[in-house]
Amino acid sequence: MKVLILAGDLGSILSEETSLVPKPMVEIGSKPILWHVMKMYSHYGFNDFIILTGYKSHVIKEYFINYYNRYSDITVDMANNSVEIHKVRHDPWKVTMLYTGQDTMTGGRIKQAQQYIGNERFMLTYGDGVANIDINDIISKHEKSKKILTMTTVQSSGKFGSVTIQNDNTVESFIEKSQENQNWINGGFFVCENKIFDYIPANNARIIFEREPLENLAKDGQLNAYKHMGFWKCMDTLKDKNDLTDMWVRGEAPWLFWSDEDK
Repeated sequence: MKVLILAGDLGSILSEETSLVPKPMVEIGSKPILWHVMKMYSHYGFNDFIILTGYKSHVIKEYFINYYNRYSDITVDMANNSVEIHKVRHDPWKVTMLYTGQDTMTGGRIKQAQQYIGNERFMLTYGDGVANIDINDIISKHEKSKKILTMTTVQSSGKFGSVTIQNDNTVESFIEKSQENQNWINGGFFVCENKIFDYIPANNARIIFEREPLENLAKDGQLNAYKHMGFWKCMDTLKDKNDLTDMWVRGEAPWLFWSDEDK
């Protein structure tokens, strides 16, 4: 199953870092947060990624083009014009990078990936959020729901818009930012049937996936909520970045459930 990752955001709130790189390339520890997201999926055996780029897309492309050299031990013999690789550190990833436009909204970016998805089910997430989430369990719950889309929901403060969820985990509606202490919000980590493309108009770069497409899926009773009660954090501010880095450096990163040797 392919994994779409939204990685085209300007990230203006994190302007201290994103003046040089796109937000998904801001580093947690010594690796971009995008790498952390991909490692989460790879742990569960999902290694076919489609990265939807925009702002400073060349930084993401150059990172993966030079991935092997970046994380391998090498000797450069300039006298003999040769490069010797001693130890290759790599991941079993297939990475497709689509430039979807610098100012394109999330719905427009996702729509451009349709030709690469075909008629398959796929997963979707953001390139700036991590969680100690069970990907296989999301997929299982999605299959049981028989709905077009399953959206992971998490509880967070009123700085985010929230959703109302029925007893059977069907998302009923979306609510603007609330002042209540705990609301169920969109945490990303979606499982999508191919039919979601019918909810995204073609040739419209201004469509925001989290607005009309998700709202219409909810109206049609086709949006399932997967309630994640564990750790979740998105990197919106410099404080978020520093908090995540501190967790990683202390060896207390809740989203680290792959081998320590591959940190």
